[in-house]
Amino acid sequence: MGTPADQGELTQLGHRIAASTVWEILNVAGIDPAPRRSGPTWREFLTTQAEGIIAADFFHIDTALGRRLYALVFLEHATRRLHITGVTARPTRDWAVQQARNLTADLGIRIQPLRFLLRDRDGKYGEAFDAVFRAEEMKIKHAISYHPTPLSNLRWRMTSTLTKSCVPGFSAVSSTSTVMPPDQPR
Repeated sequence: MGTPADQGELTQLGHRIAASTVWEILNVAGIDPAPRRSGPTWREFLTTQAEGIIAADFFHIDTALGRRLYALVFLEHATRRLHITGVTARPTRDWAVQQARNLTADLGIRIQPLRFLLRDRDGKYGEAFDAVFRAEEMKIKHAISYHPTPLSNLRWRMTSTLTKSCVPGFSAVSSTSTVMPPDQPR
C-alpha cells in the first residue's frame, strides 16, 4: 500500500505525513500509486528502447596518492560500449557541456539511432548539457540516483568496466549510492 517514495520526499521537505495519508490523497485524486501508473516501467522502457539509449554518469577515481579525480562516462545500452569522455579534478557545468560536444562529434553518424540520454539529476549537467543532446533529437530521461532502478545496473557495468580499464592502483567508485551487480553475467 501507499507510496513510500512520495512520503519520503515529503519528509525530506519537512512535512511529517504517513504513507497511508499520501495513498489516500492520491486515491481520492484518482492517481494509482507507482508502479501501476500509466506508461512503461523502467524495465519495460529499457528493454524496448535498448538500441536507442545512452546513459551518462559521473564517477570519482581515487588515486594511490589520495587525489580525487572525476570522470564523465557514457554507456551505450545496447552494445555496452563505454565512452570515457574526460577526467578532471574539478568538474563544472561548462566542462560537462564540452564533454557532451566532444562525444557527439566523436560518434558522428553513429549517434543517429540514439533517441534517449539517461542521466541522474546531478547539478553538474545543466540545461546546456541537455541542449547538446536535444540538438541531436534525443530526449532526456532523468533517473533518481538514490532510488534503485535498472539504471543501477548500467552504473554497475560502467564501474566494473572502469575498474578493469584503470591503471592498477586506481579504483573507480560511482558518484551515486551503492549499486548491485546485474542479474546477468557480462
